Amino acid sequence: MTAKDKPHHHGALRPALIDAARAILAEGGTLTLRQAAARAGVSHAAPAHHFGNLSGLLTAVATEAFTDFTAAMETHRDALPPDATDRDRLAAICRGYLDFARNNGGLFSLMFNADDIDRSAPKLSRVAQGSYDVLAAACAPFAATPKEAKALETAVWSLVHGYAQLRFEQMAADLHPVAAGAPAFDAILDLLLAGVAAQFASPKP
Repeated sequence: MTAKDKPHHHGALRPALIDAARAILAEGGTLTLRQAAARAGVSHAAPAHHFGNLSGLLTAVATEAFTDFTAAMETHRDALPPDATDRDRLAAICRGYLDFARNNGGLFSLMFNADDIDRSAPKLSRVAQGSYDVLAAACAPFAATPKEAKALETAVWSLVHGYAQLRFEQMAADLHPVAAGAPAFDAILDLLLAGVAAQFASPKP
């Protein structure tokens, strides 16, 4: 370990490099191992030692980002009052999804669009599935069968992810801002749920 690395000894170098990578992405920069090392204030060889290559670093960043993404959805859901309805909980999950996308554009793009991530990595697969499970659980009360549940999950995921993605592509200005409580999104979600109510069984009590 070089003198430059000493501020990050005792296991702190790996999280410091992930934090540096996240900061670069937050600023809209293109991430490289050298840039991450420079931002963390360590030798240029340090990232390769901990992550192997850029894919390893990106995978670690995405894994941490999915953990934060799940927490954002759960935080919005858990802030609801005890008498919240199933619709309220689903809308809150979606707002958490949109809020994360709005506040973490670089990470959001990395998580879902980057080609250099090892999506077969066990930890990444586990936390990404956990994010989906939060959304799926919020959809479950509106479907009577597993087949209906899967169809609804796909519809809601397509809606909320597509809505978030529009922000990045600067399309459909009337749908902006993509933010927590955006009235346009709530209206679209209500239209989707109205269609579900007509097509599927009524929500379970």
